[in-house]
Amino acid sequence: MPRTPSPTVRGRRLRYELRRLREQAGLTRDEVARRLEWSGSKISRIETGQSRAQTGDVRDLLDIYGVTDDEAEALVQLAREARRRGWWTAYNDVFTGTYVGLEAEASAMRTYEPQIIPGLLETEDYTRALIRAGLVRADPAEIERRVEARLARQEILRRPDALAIWAVLDEPAIRRPVGGPAVMSAQLQHLIEVTATPNSKITLQILPLAVGSHPGLSGPFVILDFPSAEDPSVVYLETATDGLYLEETAEIERYTLMFDHLRASALSSSESASLIARAAQEMA
Repeated sequence: MPRTPSPTVRGRRLRYELRRLREQAGLTRDEVARRLEWSGSKISRIETGQSRAQTGDVRDLLDIYGVTDDEAEALVQLAREARRRGWWTAYNDVFTGTYVGLEAEASAMRTYEPQIIPGLLETEDYTRALIRAGLVRADPAEIERRVEARLARQEILRRPDALAIWAVLDEPAIRRPVGGPAVMSAQLQHLIEVTATPNSKITLQILPLAVGSHPGLSGPFVILDFPSAEDPSVVYLETATDGLYLEETAEIERYTLMFDHLRASALSSSESASLIARAAQEMA
C-alpha cells in the first residue's frame, strides 16, 4: 500500500496557491468576486477549504490572476486530484474533519499523548475498550464500525514508505488499565514489539511522573510533516467534536519547541521500553 496523493493535502495546497496568486495580483476577494460575478463568500469558501473548487472555477480564477500555460495546467490538475475520494470516505460516518486525509500523506508524525495510547499504535482490543467507554450508549454495531475504521488507519504503518512516528507518552497513558489488566498488558507488549521490529520507524519515549510539571500539561497534540516542501507542517489539536488545525509558522515553531522540551525530559527509548515492560508485567 504505497503512499498515494491525498485529496485533502492537494486541496490544502491548492487553496494556499489560489490565495497567494490573488494577493500577488493585488486583488481583494470582493474585487475577484465582482469580476467573475460570484458572491464574495464563494471566494472565501474556496480559499479556506470550506468548499472544494471546481476545475472550471479554478480556470476562471487563474485567468483573473494572469496565470497561464504550464503553471495553470498544474493547478487545474491539483484541483482534479483534490476532488478525488480518499479511502477514508468509506468511513465518513466515523471520521469527521480533515485529519485522516492529512495523516494519510504525511511522512512523519510527532505526537504527545498524556492519557491514552495513540490510535496508530493501539491493539484492536484496546481500541474497542476505549471506544466502548467513550460511547456509553452506543450499540455494538457502531462500536465495531469505529474499531474497523481505527484499524484501517494503521495501514499507513505497513506501506513501503511507512509513516515515521515519534511519540512521547505521559506515564499515566501506560498505567491506566484500559479494558482491564489483560487487554492493557497486551497493548503494552504491542508497543514494545512495534518499536523493536527491525527497521522500525517508530520512536517511543515515556515522560515519567517524577518529571512533575512540563509543557505538555495543556493537552495532547500532533505535528504532521509532509514529503513535499510545498506542503508545510500542520499541528492538530483534537477537540470533542472535531479538531483545531494550526498552520501558521509561529504556531508550528511553538509546538515544535514544546515537543523538543518533552522528548528531552522523557526517558530514552531503551529506558522507556524497560518501563513499559515492567508495567506490562504488573498488569499481567
